[in-house]
Amino acid sequence: MNDNILEVRRLDTEFRTRRGTVKAVSDVSFSIRRGSTLALVGESGCGKSVTSLSILRLVQPPGEITGGEILFNNRDLLKLDAEEMRRIRGREIAMIFQDPMTSLNPVYTVGDQIAEAIELHERLSRKQARVKTVEMMERVRIPDAARRVDDYPFQLSGGMRQRVMIAMALVCNPNLLIADEPTTALDVTIQAEILELLRDLKDDFDLSVLLITHDLGVVAETADRVAVMYAGRIVEEAPVRDIFHAPKHPYTEGLLRSVPRLSSAGQRQRLDTIEGAVPSLLDLPRGCAFAPRCRYVMADCSKETIPLLAVTEARSSRCIRFDRVGEVMTQ
Repeated sequence: MNDNILEVRRLDTEFRTRRGTVKAVSDVSFSIRRGSTLALVGESGCGKSVTSLSILRLVQPPGEITGGEILFNNRDLLKLDAEEMRRIRGREIAMIFQDPMTSLNPVYTVGDQIAEAIELHERLSRKQARVKTVEMMERVRIPDAARRVDDYPFQLSGGMRQRVMIAMALVCNPNLLIADEPTTALDVTIQAEILELLRDLKDDFDLSVLLITHDLGVVAETADRVAVMYAGRIVEEAPVRDIFHAPKHPYTEGLLRSVPRLSSAGQRQRLDTIEGAVPSLLDLPRGCAFAPRCRYVMADCSKETIPLLAVTEARSSRCIRFDRVGEVMTQ
């Protein structure tokens, strides 16, 4: 039996605009082992969310998946018809979006919105669906769930709305959960509670997780492996401890050096920055897209597209000088 629940192979997703073709996701490959968490990391606009929408085939025109394979339980999702894909969404693969206020329908109660998924996929009666909805709200730690089931989204706090989104995602017991920036809109205290909840539910439901985030603190707490994206491509993939201890791509190194930290005397240290700007996806530079900002750049970096190179059996880097990058990171 294949240990991977999801394998994305050479995925390409493009948006055709008046100004040209935006290569939002280019040659992206990764896999998620059953029961594990892969964090997809990178700054805004790098292609993380488009990758997740591509997996669920929710990319809207003018976007289009133009190449690759998406194997879920050894079935290529790109070859399924629309009805087969609808059955998989919610039941086998579920997604938590980053802003629950815009994802929840303001004119329906939260209970009705959770129950809708149950009625669609499990064909239970309305009464049975309501009972299961209350049980699920209790599992995501919404207090007084039997009463709050009839609340509307505006009556709930941001943290409670996110718990409702988690309940909607997990109520049909999916195998794979895609969490797109699940704590971005929340304050620090609520973030910690939601992350703890997700970790507990992952074990309870035996979930595999694709976590999309730009927060390296969240990655350190939750992920088993990390894939780092830059300008639509994965530039490094490795076990989480290896990434934090010794990154093997200059962009990953730059991300880690820009994380706020305290000195041994308890004082804030001056933040490092990554010089330059992200290139336009309409006009990517030849060769390595990060080369114009890279401290290790040499002439060969701009000659041709650099593939993901094997650093070890468990990690890879899209850098021809990975042996020079990421001496042991200072803490």
